[in-house]
Amino acid sequence: MTKSHHLRGALFSLAAFGIYATHDVIVKFLGGHYSSFQVIFFSCLMSFPLVTFLLMGDKTDGNLIPKHPWWTAVRSISAVVNGGAGFYAFSQLPLAQCYAIFFAMPLLITLLAIPILGEKVGLRRGIAVGVGLIGVIIVLRPGSADLALGHAAALLAALSGSLTSVLVRKIGQDERSVVLMLYPMVLTFLVMGLTLPFVYVPMEARDLGLTAVLAMFGMCGGLLIIRAYRAAPAIIVAPMQYSQIVWAAIYGYLFFNETVDSYTLVGTAVIIASGMYIVLREGTPSVSENTPVLQSRTRMESGTFPRISLLLGRSKKQGKAGGKRPQKRGSPLAKGEGSV
Repeated sequence: MTKSHHLRGALFSLAAFGIYATHDVIVKFLGGHYSSFQVIFFSCLMSFPLVTFLLMGDKTDGNLIPKHPWWTAVRSISAVVNGGAGFYAFSQLPLAQCYAIFFAMPLLITLLAIPILGEKVGLRRGIAVGVGLIGVIIVLRPGSADLALGHAAALLAALSGSLTSVLVRKIGQDERSVVLMLYPMVLTFLVMGLTLPFVYVPMEARDLGLTAVLAMFGMCGGLLIIRAYRAAPAIIVAPMQYSQIVWAAIYGYLFFNETVDSYTLVGTAVIIASGMYIVLREGTPSVSENTPVLQSRTRMESGTFPRISLLLGRSKKQGKAGGKRPQKRGSPLAKGEGSV
């Protein structure tokens, strides 16, 4: 790939994460007026038509019965927890703090890949994980600041998001993408629907419309990430997620009167440095057999919209099976790179 391709991939990725950051601003705004369960329920409901459109072109043979039912169940439950905890964290914490904690996902993915994927982590990556976890402690600064449920929710979201990423790597080659996409979304919809009678507050038309905007932003951001991975390798695209801290500082100041304190800045810098090191190490041949961080596609799974890696994996499988029916050149999911 040429430098122009790399630049194009980086720009697509930056645009995607700008959209994702705007998505999270809406989550935080709605979370100040409604329960996180209610917001997730309606955003998931609004996402179903978009996801159905994406799945209409899935021509692979099979059914919706998972080949790995227990792992699929664990992954689906983890996605529900991830969505609920992540949305709640945004409603309770400053945007910059949320992102700083979520940036620890590469560290957690690296750790979880050891028992689940059999990944071997050498001394250098092990030290990077340890340094990154120190950065998380700096952001949380226990003892000098009150830790609230929002902090616990952010940590739970990072952990559950990391688990879903690793499980996709474990079973993604065997399961149909439609199975991996729909089960978490359906379970999220059902669980949030069951909680709705206890938390429901009538929504204004404007706020209900914003849940549709959440679904649309999720789709737009996802398609831009796909374009980014077509143009550039994961080692170029993945680090662009850290641009969200800039959006967090801008949006937090403009809309929520938030400022980024020195602890959050220092801790975030440490976390980003360690995460970048892990990404660079995984991009080095013979270092990582499974490259779990590079294959996580950088965005948490909220249960309201499919993972980017699933869409990429689906398009790649379609491309392999396309000897008889090649993809249209302009298809947004054609020529996806990377495996799930």
